[in-house]
Amino acid sequence: MQLMVYAVIVLVVLMFLGVPLPLCFGGALSLFVILGGLNIKSLLVWGLSQMISFTLLAGPMFILSGAFINHTKIADRLLDLVESFTNKIKGGIGIISIVTCGFLGAISGSAFTGLAAVGPSLFPKMVKQGYPRGYAAALISSSTILGVLIPPSLTMITYGWITGESVLACFLSTVIPALLLMFLLAVINIRDARKFDTGTIVEADAPKKSKAKLWVSSIPALMMPVIILGGIYGGIFTASEAAAVAVCVCIIIGLLVYRNLNFKSFMSALRESSSSIGSIMLMIFFCLLLSQCFVLLKLPEQLIAMFMSFTDSKIVVLLCINVFLLFLGMIVNDGTAVVLCAPILLPLCQAYGIGGVQLAALMVMNLSIGGLTPPYASILYLGMRVCDVSFEEIMPPVIKLIVFAYLPVTIATTYIPELSLFLPRLFGLA
Repeated sequence: MQLMVYAVIVLVVLMFLGVPLPLCFGGALSLFVILGGLNIKSLLVWGLSQMISFTLLAGPMFILSGAFINHTKIADRLLDLVESFTNKIKGGIGIISIVTCGFLGAISGSAFTGLAAVGPSLFPKMVKQGYPRGYAAALISSSTILGVLIPPSLTMITYGWITGESVLACFLSTVIPALLLMFLLAVINIRDARKFDTGTIVEADAPKKSKAKLWVSSIPALMMPVIILGGIYGGIFTASEAAAVAVCVCIIIGLLVYRNLNFKSFMSALRESSSSIGSIMLMIFFCLLLSQCFVLLKLPEQLIAMFMSFTDSKIVVLLCINVFLLFLGMIVNDGTAVVLCAPILLPLCQAYGIGGVQLAALMVMNLSIGGLTPPYASILYLGMRVCDVSFEEIMPPVIKLIVFAYLPVTIATTYIPELSLFLPRLFGLA
């Protein structure tokens, strides 16, 4: 346990020095190898054997599909369709943000895709209708986190790969929490819209097409989650195959239906996704080796013994896990945290009668908040850049949305197991 403390110190120091994140984990790994007497050759061979995984292939494929979603303007069709149903509601444009980001999550499995696709077109409309700039950016950024919670989710795929839990069960574990979160965000938005004196979408700003035409133009985009999720839960293809299907469907829609995908935009999507895929896979490799060091040095057993020595309460253990994951989400991304900590936390949870599927929901709920909380706050910083707002503008409304939406849903998911287990049990997966 002392060695783990030293490794964490090295990791934090390297991060504050501005060292690239994969190399920060490489530094902590070096400390384990040197002081722990581990065989680096065996670790590397084991790590490479784990990286050659069909399940892990889903990550790069969903990242690539997200790039094609941006370049084929699928989100624009969804925005127009949702707007046609909410343009008579005061604060309806905020609901558009929440629903569209959730829908994009069911296509791309990523929060970044929703923010990059929806933010540039939706933010100016919200400001025009009277939303404060900081609040509009905060609502859009907070809504894109739904992409991590609504299946398919890259984080859940990584968790299932690391722990051996059913990826489908993990997908389903956050569906109900995600719907609760969408409801709370919508309620907060409608309440605040009255305070901001925002209006409904005026006729000039509303989509000029009839609802029938909007439905027709949106059918290809609407069919994507049906194909992806229907194929996964219908047993037609695996999550990795679904990711490849998502890429193919995006390309077909862009080339033959919307006809806005050309050679230049195709290559641009490949370039954007390749850099992201490279950095993510390198980080996963180092984190995988680091988590294996934890296992070889029997840190999970030491952690269980430490908790057993001072409490036998599941409530206290769940509280400690939540606090730890919230803190972890503030310094690393969710995928990294899952690879690093799932092998340690799963045995601890099982010792207290907490199943792996419930832990999956807890990890994703807590770690997703880290995308909005500094110093890591990747979603927050991207939202600031996309919407061109300052930290001082966006942070107060983000804190409000976290306190009144994210934290209540996280606490409910923690202490009401059926919220995360009902759907997996309904499908016979848990």
